[in-house]
Amino acid sequence: MQKTIRDEYLEKLWYMKESNKDTVSDLKSLMKDMFDQKNVEELRAEGFLEAKGTNGNKEILKLSQKGLDKARAIVRAHRLAERLLYDVMGKNIEEGACEFEHMVTAELVDSICILLGHPKECPHGLPIPEGECCKSAKSVVNSLVTHMSELEVGQTAKIAYLNCRDDQQLHKMNSLQLRPGIYVKVHQRYPSFVIECEGANIALDNDVAYSICVWSDTINSAGRQ
Repeated sequence: MQKTIRDEYLEKLWYMKESNKDTVSDLKSLMKDMFDQKNVEELRAEGFLEAKGTNGNKEILKLSQKGLDKARAIVRAHRLAERLLYDVMGKNIEEGACEFEHMVTAELVDSICILLGHPKECPHGLPIPEGECCKSAKSVVNSLVTHMSELEVGQTAKIAYLNCRDDQQLHKMNSLQLRPGIYVKVHQRYPSFVIECEGANIALDNDVAYSICVWSDTINSAGRQ
């Protein structure tokens, strides 16, 4: 099996694990026209899947430890690529993220993670699997970024990244000029958040305010509002 095809299967199997799905039919629905039972058998033969199991009349697919390690690395690279493309380069997060995950080494992925401040979620709000760099820097990372909802009235800070629940929310944030690198100032916290961004006042509910993460060391930064 080609490496890229194997990676696609392992990535989808990781998504299934996150969604508590585990049957061949679940994999078929994710892989669509790419699905081939022969590839599943090859993954099992190469040790990426555990021995066959069944749930009723449905075949169960479960990643082995080898499969989990490989799938985690693939998903980590993909979601960090999305963060890099969106937060730093301002590009469509789907363009290049898939290619990126197949091309980089673990060392480069960790370097990007460090550059981005060890983000915990991709722009869609999905968890980014931890790397060794995250585990060794947890105490530092926790102080780098905070949720905008933690800011007091009058405080200003620079957006680090956005944790959106879906593409629709992400597009809405963009339309409001809420994006990484922009400074925001809190004018009101209750009954809803009112912030100043790029010269405009914007009302946000608490969930949206929580999804906006800001760099802690820029709180009360002057000159941008």
